[in-house]
Amino acid sequence: MNYSTQMEAARKGIITDAMKHVSTIENIDIKLLIQRMADGKIIIPFNKNHKNLNPTGIGKGLKTKVNVNLGISRDCPNITKEMEKVELALKYNADAIMDLSCFGDTRPFRKELLKKSTAMIGTVPMYDVTGYFNKDLKNLTSDDFLNVAKAHAEDGVDFLTIHVGLNKKTAERINNNTRLTNLVSRGGTLLYSWMAMTGQENPYYERYDELLEICREYDITLSLGDGCRPGSLADATDATQIEELITLGELTKRAWKKMYRL
Repeated sequence: MNYSTQMEAARKGIITDAMKHVSTIENIDIKLLIQRMADGKIIIPFNKNHKNLNPTGIGKGLKTKVNVNLGISRDCPNITKEMEKVELALKYNADAIMDLSCFGDTRPFRKELLKKSTAMIGTVPMYDVTGYFNKDLKNLTSDDFLNVAKAHAEDGVDFLTIHVGLNKKTAERINNNTRLTNLVSRGGTLLYSWMAMTGQENPYYERYDELLEICREYDITLSLGDGCRPGSLADATDATQIEELITLGELTKRAWKKMYRL
């Protein structure tokens, strides 16, 4: 196999089994599918370790996909209850399940979820990092942030939401531009707080190439989380949001290059 990711295969003109499956269920010409994948307009999240995954395409010209959010938390840490939700999601043909677990040892639930689910699975490593390492936020290291993403990748997660656009420059915008509703993103708030407490750069931004290598190794799709999205019309398209969006656009192009090597 002379490709590592679905995008790389598309750009090399290689038709994968996942592409054939998506072409059939979406009733889209395989050549058009491959072209749009090569252009970054369609993706097929497909971790190599998610063995029972039913490949699903997302993007231009394809059907709207339904995602279900669930996960264990301090208020509801019952794995059995969450697995009941998973079974319902699969019963009603959800296309994706987002594991937003944010309390305690989340790995047993995540592994059970991936073993059970034929739908693609996404996670938010920023939600998991304190519980995974059993540390207070301020005591987390740069390695911890990358290692929890690596653990999710090894488990078989198909797409990762990473709050990578909230770097020191964006944080400065936050500090200099008062908002009515401040930061409303959970991941963005946690990351901003860690940066403020430690004085360090966002590890996902500073070590972005390392993160991309993890994604390339397992063929993981990146969802670049908007940690500075507005929580009200009063804050919409303010300096902070625009700063982050520009950064995310630049990081998207870097990701595409990493996913395809000449």
